[in-house]
Amino acid sequence: MSTKTNDPKQTAPETAPAAEDVKTDTAAPAAGTEETPAKQDGKKADKKEAKKEKEPKEKKETKKEIEADLAAEKDKYLRLLAEYDNYRRRSTREREAIYADVRCDTLKKFLPVYDSLSRALAQTPDDDPARKGLEGIMNQYNTALNQLGVTAIEAVGQPFDANRHNAVMHIEDDAYGEGVVVEEFEKGFCIGDRVLRYSVVKVAN
Repeated sequence: MSTKTNDPKQTAPETAPAAEDVKTDTAAPAAGTEETPAKQDGKKADKKEAKKEKEPKEKKETKKEIEADLAAEKDKYLRLLAEYDNYRRRSTREREAIYADVRCDTLKKFLPVYDSLSRALAQTPDDDPARKGLEGIMNQYNTALNQLGVTAIEAVGQPFDANRHNAVMHIEDDAYGEGVVVEEFEKGFCIGDRVLRYSVVKVAN
């Protein structure tokens, strides 16, 4: 029986290859390129300071713009208020004028009734029973006119007033002063300072 000889070449364990140094990809930063935390903080501080310097200017400009806008709005408001006040006054005057015109036109239509009553009284004798009734109607009519603000224009014995009297006849009479109303043909009326109807009169020269 043959014996196997151990071949040193065969039995020698295979030696592992020498471990090679593993190179890493992380390279050390170049000298002078790495920013330290202190430097970063300094830059942040500089940015904050620049921002602070910029903010007041922006706020100042914004404040001026706001003040200008407020002034413009105030001016618009004052103009609108003045226009409305003028419109209100104008509307009030127009309304009052329209009311006065309508009132005068209405009252003028009742004046012929006064003329008819006056003529009836002038032609009715004092002893006529109908006269008392006519006088009562005339008194009631005059009371209604007074309550409406209508007053009779004084004429006979008064100086002639072109704003209240309408002279249709002139006479020469030394018994009267010059320009004095001596007779009234038709009674005149006014409401306040406004003439409803002029007094038709005779004037002495």
